[in-house]
Amino acid sequence: MDDRFFRNAMGKFATGITVVSTEVNGEAHGMTANAFVSVSLTPKLVLVSIDKRARMLPLIQQSKKFAVSFLSADQENESMRFAGQIKEETPYSFEQFGELPVIQGALANMTCNLYNEVDAGDHVLFIGEVTDLKVNEGDPLLYFGGQYRKLSE
Repeated sequence: MDDRFFRNAMGKFATGITVVSTEVNGEAHGMTANAFVSVSLTPKLVLVSIDKRARMLPLIQQSKKFAVSFLSADQENESMRFAGQIKEETPYSFEQFGELPVIQGALANMTCNLYNEVDAGDHVLFIGEVTDLKVNEGDPLLYFGGQYRKLSE
């Protein structure tokens, strides 16, 4: 099967949208990711999958920690910005949560210490142990079939 067919098939799985962020040398960095999953309750582990070509990859490897923000239905611009679809000249105004930058107003923000990393084809799987968590009310920003979606009743 070719790459396009595989990618289109994977687009049939609806996902939430996250921004994965970290800080290195006092500078905040973020990237959009929909490859996120809860892994374990004891210890509390989550996983994000990051392309080996992504600028975020060596930053997480250096900082040994990262945050994950679950985007709300009204945060499509944040998703597009951190996916590189919107070019902004001004730095993003992250909120600090613990020692890490997070997206303000997200449905959830969590901070993680790097627990393990696993080479997986053209990606690296970063497993993080959750160190802190906060949750807000609202609806999620979803992604399906190559488009942003929102919940409907």
